[in-house]
Amino acid sequence: MAHGHAHDTDTGNIKVAFLLNASFTIIEIIGGLAINSIAVLSDALHDLGDSLSLGLAWFLSRYSEKGSDQRYSYGYRRFSLLGAFINAVILIGGSLFVLSEAIPRLAQPEAFDAGGMVLLAVLGIAMNGLAVWRLRGSGSANAQIVGWHLLEDVLGWAAVLIVGIVSLFVDLPILDPILSILITLYILVNVLGRLRSIARLFLQSVPQEADLGTITSRLEAISGVCSTHHVHIWSLDGQHNVLTAHLVVDEDTSREDTIRIKREATAALDALDLELEHITLEIEYANDDCSMQNTDSRHR
Repeated sequence: MAHGHAHDTDTGNIKVAFLLNASFTIIEIIGGLAINSIAVLSDALHDLGDSLSLGLAWFLSRYSEKGSDQRYSYGYRRFSLLGAFINAVILIGGSLFVLSEAIPRLAQPEAFDAGGMVLLAVLGIAMNGLAVWRLRGSGSANAQIVGWHLLEDVLGWAAVLIVGIVSLFVDLPILDPILSILITLYILVNVLGRLRSIARLFLQSVPQEADLGTITSRLEAISGVCSTHHVHIWSLDGQHNVLTAHLVVDEDTSREDTIRIKREATAALDALDLELEHITLEIEYANDDCSMQNTDSRHR
């Protein structure tokens, strides 16, 4: 139940982030037109894309709460992972767009209304900062990517605030593209790292917190277990993991011992704190011919 509550909290926080971002985008468009700032209007276009991606993240996060059915027997949790992947790609594209706009301005800095920028920057930091604060400590990959979306906006508006304050006293418009480039590169590096983690989840790699050697040792240490094979663990969404394993026992193992072995194996796995949502243990007798074991040995 704790996992369910955590997921509901992540979904609710993504909803708040979407509403805050969408509201500020409208304010930003109006403010950009009022102070005649192409820089602010360009950022408003970027935030509009953010709002669309956040809306998608919210929808997919809610969709992922559906239980299992005939089509998706493990449930819909991986749709949240899909939302994280799409948002990461959008954020990377947005970062590249910002770089393409900021780099040419190093040679030709543009003038702007410093006072208006300061006011919009304060509002932008407040609203996006609130959304980032709501998403702090989120466990799902989807919510974490959304957090990076909003952190990019907070840092971007912090740069605008610094540039605006300095420009009230000194005419240095080149500060705007310099800070934009530095912040965008910082966000880009971190999101690329997250995208790599998401790709690993999609490819069903072993979760970072899991060690197959330790899992196998714990299972083979159970009295009555001769050996193990076809031990696999993967994650549905970065939070909820699935494990399968074949346990080989002596051919004269009784029904009572089989039940005990399964019970002790489940307890041993639970003790590893691997956030296992599904555990499938198959008992095989020593004289059984397991085709999966043969396949397993060929791939070792």
